[in-house]
Amino acid sequence: MGLMHRTAENMIRPYVIGRKNWMFADTPAGAEAPANIYSLLVSAKINNIQPYKYLRHVLETLPNVTNIDEIAVLMPHRIDMKSICDE
Repeated sequence: MGLMHRTAENMIRPYVIGRKNWMFADTPAGAEAPANIYSLLVSAKINNIQPYKYLRHVLETLPNVTNIDEIAVLMPHRIDMKSICDE
């Protein structure tokens, strides 16, 4: 098995493991929420951000957000790394 194959397999493993749990998402909105979270976490990994610290930062920051521009800067590709590293 090649390195790229193992890498791809390892990246999708959490989704395959969670598949049985998702069967109980009986509405599109119920399925959309975990899809959004997984998307953010994978984007954080791609941007070399520790997923736990990133998600913690976002969840702590969101209650104080007042406009869409403040949400946009929380995206993994735009986040201020200093704000995460200081925690």
